[in-house]
Amino acid sequence: MIAKEEIAEWLKGLQDRICASIEAVDGGGQFKEDLWERPGGGGGRTRVLKGKLIEKGGVNFSAVHGAMPEKIAASLGFTDTEFFATGVSIVMHPQSPMIPIIHMNVRYFETSAGKWWFGGGIDLTPIYVVEEDARFFHQTLASVCDKHEEAYYPWFKQWADDYFYVKHRKETRGIGGIFYDQLNDQEGSSQEELFEFMKDVGETFAPLYVELINRHKAEAYDERQKLWQKLRRGRYVEFNLVWDRGTRFGLDTNGRTESILMSLPPEANWEYNFEPEEDSPEAFTQSKLVKGIDWA
Repeated sequence: MIAKEEIAEWLKGLQDRICASIEAVDGGGQFKEDLWERPGGGGGRTRVLKGKLIEKGGVNFSAVHGAMPEKIAASLGFTDTEFFATGVSIVMHPQSPMIPIIHMNVRYFETSAGKWWFGGGIDLTPIYVVEEDARFFHQTLASVCDKHEEAYYPWFKQWADDYFYVKHRKETRGIGGIFYDQLNDQEGSSQEELFEFMKDVGETFAPLYVELINRHKAEAYDERQKLWQKLRRGRYVEFNLVWDRGTRFGLDTNGRTESILMSLPPEANWEYNFEPEEDSPEAFTQSKLVKGIDWA
């Protein structure tokens, strides 16, 4: 069995590599690091960027442990036990509405009772859906999945469609991506194989997002497009605060609030009963916020 410390050390290195790549493409800012400790055990490194292209970006590493909270143990069907959880979580909110929001999380969890699993994924939230970008994004993720198991991409893509869904709005958060959770050897792959899969997902983030930034960083935008960006950010906030299980897990385990809520944008708007104009770019984007689109 792979030592949990080995997985945590690899994730620390991933955090370092991603921060370096984002700083290089941003060209105007550097991540500020905040080291923190969890009272119940463990801690992490929160890194936040306010740059030239990225209005608010966060790349978090954590490795926490201790007694599993009763609420979480009950939801997982466990008796009282100790837990260890480590991961890297990323959200990028660009200045420009032409550059999409992106999120990634890769994580590992184990208990003192011998249970373990991997989880994670990457999803994209364009303010304006560009079909060429959506195909590039999904085809890249499909290639990563196919390297390990051909069933992964359709399975994890559907999982993302279902998970990143704002139920009270009846729309997806963005164009999805891949999402997976509680992967262990019951799925037929060893711990070593699943760790390699997590590595490939993690290493995909930087080149994928750098390409999308470079495609759109020089595009002009106006106040109407900034307003639409803030409205779409509002929907992002709604999902994270109402439906995201990671947010609830962090709060239920007495995690660091600033790090847990790092994913929220610096500014967001809510306009009563907003409807995009017919045949507008905003209406086109709204029409694509549905499950089941075969982008790949």
